Amino acid sequence: MEKIKTLSPGIAVCFIISIPCWLLGKQFPIIGGSVFAIIIGMIIAQIYSPKPIVQKGITYTSKKILQLAVILLGFGLNLMEIAHVGAISLPVIISTISTSLIVAFVFHKIAKIPTNISTLVGVGSSICGGSAIAATAPVIEAKDEEVAQSISVIFLFNIIAALIFPTLGSLLGLSNDGFGLFAGTAVNDTSSVTAAAAAWDGMHPGANTLDYATIVKLTRTLAIIPITLVLALYRTRKAKQGNSANTFSLKKVFPFFILFFVLASIITTIAASAGIDTAIFAPLKELSKFFIIMAMAAIGLNTDVVRLVKTGGKPILLGFICWVMIAFVSLMMQHVLGIW
Repeated sequence: MEKIKTLSPGIAVCFIISIPCWLLGKQFPIIGGSVFAIIIGMIIAQIYSPKPIVQKGITYTSKKILQLAVILLGFGLNLMEIAHVGAISLPVIISTISTSLIVAFVFHKIAKIPTNISTLVGVGSSICGGSAIAATAPVIEAKDEEVAQSISVIFLFNIIAALIFPTLGSLLGLSNDGFGLFAGTAVNDTSSVTAAAAAWDGMHPGANTLDYATIVKLTRTLAIIPITLVLALYRTRKAKQGNSANTFSLKKVFPFFILFFVLASIITTIAASAGIDTAIFAPLKELSKFFIIMAMAAIGLNTDVVRLVKTGGKPILLGFICWVMIAFVSLMMQHVLGIW
């Protein structure tokens, strides 16, 4: 009860900020509620510094509620649908993810970008934007400013991709399935994938690309599982090297919330196989999105926007290189596989 009293003021602040951000995200899906939440949170932080009585709840929201949001995200994944489409899209997905992670690692070494930011930008670019960053941040113990910066970079190229990719796909002569695969593998965030695919369907009546692109995107989302586990094992190894066996705790570095994410996906798949309408999980999926918005508001409140702008050049360049390389590899793999 004492803990609830301590945390509730900060959680309430994040909740209040999140309501208008959630509504704005509905009106402007190409931007999304998460971006609005970070921006509003950062603006408030510049005007008003959170008091200690509020700060604990804000920190709790940016960490624990973010993990809960990732768990609930699993209720949007039907593994059977993903397995069906994955047979075609998997080579392209693996190639694009590998490319982004390699580019992020190399650029981290060359440009001396902080490890956490390069990891978050690489994972966010290659897997599923804000959701991947949300899942990875607790595992690598990223600071709120690092999360905010990475989300901002991903958002920038999401907008550009959603606006130009449908026209680019038409100029390249992509088929409907080809563009669905391109959008699903080369656009970072789910909302931007749906925006790009919907724009393509508008340009090509009867194309019905949206469903295909969304399933490809959800297939990419599953990469959250191995990526976070690998990062956790890497941190485990580093912790063992830096601590004695008596002080090291696997529980502190292992992302157990990812196991619940997998369990949620399995529950959804079993329900679909049993003939149960998976629409019953829609409220949980919506709650997941709202919790992510709350967490982003908390991260915005903990972020120094002036410092963010001053240090933003290299992460933006990294995001641009990852974005261009992912798009190129996606198209190249389609050509090699004869899909395009």
